[in-house]
Amino acid sequence: MPLAVLHSPPEWKARFCARQTALSVGNFDGIHLGHQKILRGVVERARATGALAAAVTFDPHPLKILRPADAPPLVATLAQRLAGLEEIGLDAALVLRFDLELSRLAPEQFVRDILVEALGLRTILVGANFRFGHRQAGDVNLLGELGSRFGFAVEIVPRVAVRGVVVSSTAIRQAVQDGRVERAARLLGRPFVVSGEVRPGTGRGSQVVFPTLNLGAEQELLPRTGVYVTETRVGGRLYRSATNVGVRPTFDGRGLTVECHLFDFAEKLTAGPMEVHFWKRLREESKFSGPEALRAQIAKDLARARRFFQRLDRSQARPEKIGRG
Repeated sequence: MPLAVLHSPPEWKARFCARQTALSVGNFDGIHLGHQKILRGVVERARATGALAAAVTFDPHPLKILRPADAPPLVATLAQRLAGLEEIGLDAALVLRFDLELSRLAPEQFVRDILVEALGLRTILVGANFRFGHRQAGDVNLLGELGSRFGFAVEIVPRVAVRGVVVSSTAIRQAVQDGRVERAARLLGRPFVVSGEVRPGTGRGSQVVFPTLNLGAEQELLPRTGVYVTETRVGGRLYRSATNVGVRPTFDGRGLTVECHLFDFAEKLTAGPMEVHFWKRLREESKFSGPEALRAQIAKDLARARRFFQRLDRSQARPEKIGRG
């Protein structure tokens, strides 16, 4: 059943009337393994009690309104977040427009007016560091007190750690910015994805006999410049690929580009949706003496990418993919 996406408490009440909910609240940037644990708990509680499985999230990110200079580049677009919520099995999401008015709601007012009265809250699952309300004055202790007062259950979900690293959007963001996309994939439970639209290129790829598709990224967060083993989705199909994130220094490029060479792909596309899934970083972007030297290096990069996928096939250890549709 498709995820129902609503944008205001009145719209929610009109759609679901007095139906009770099990839910979580957060930015859910990336829908990483920690988020997944919480949200799967929401689905389990909802199914056990006949309640609606729901999430409350915000757009834009609160820091973009409150402290724009401190706002991080987001791991996922809103569309990616909603796709992740749907794949986990939630029934509905309330996307609240975050503005100064919403930021001024006292913790008790946010819980009472939105979660209890509008959404029919009966069970809420959150992480131990959950904060809410004006100046983030509310914490899990206050949430427990409000649960006793308003009649809903509160469950605190322990953090998830992978290889000694606590899973968080901040840790994933840093890994991606460092080019450590394999670490990001471990924390996400799937490869990091950049989505957007195919855009016309400069024709440089054809000059070195390796045609590419160029991504006009919607994402705020891009991996560190370099060459990566990737998969690229276009035309409803996922193709194995190699991708360069950079400025094409051999051709004196200036703007940052995301260029993908797709294996076993011969179509000429100049438009349409496109997303790139980052598996492994192969090397730094480098400036070569000319097209011949660049062509030789790209051939080596593509061979390494193919060997990576051969090993992946043998291991049969592909991570769970969320929101890849």
